[in-house]
Amino acid sequence: MPTQQITNGPPRVVEPTSSVRGEDEVRELAVKQIERKRRFETRAFAAGALGVVLVIIWAMAEYHNAHGWPTNGFSQSSGLYHTWNSWIIYPIFAIALGIGIDAWNTFRRKPISESEIRREMDRITGAD
Repeated sequence: MPTQQITNGPPRVVEPTSSVRGEDEVRELAVKQIERKRRFETRAFAAGALGVVLVIIWAMAEYHNAHGWPTNGFSQSSGLYHTWNSWIIYPIFAIALGIGIDAWNTFRRKPISESEIRREMDRITGAD
């Protein structure tokens, strides 16, 4: 951001040096990355809480449907005595997949660089 230098004459606009400008840009990128990491932590916690709630609902429903604990194991059919349906693996797998994709997007994906922007602009305008 330009600043005004106070002198006896008219005010002069002084541009920040490239190192200050570069440091500000790096700081801004760092703040954005910290914010991305914090949002990921919130989403991961929410997904974990959702998984716990689903497992509790599943356990309560299966305990009721199977008339007790799964002493005969797990099955894909419902209503068998002491046999629980294993449907819980599907939403848990979907939640884990979603968090994995979100983690990759948060921690492995790099910010857009100036050279990428320039290449895309050249591609759009047809410049080589």
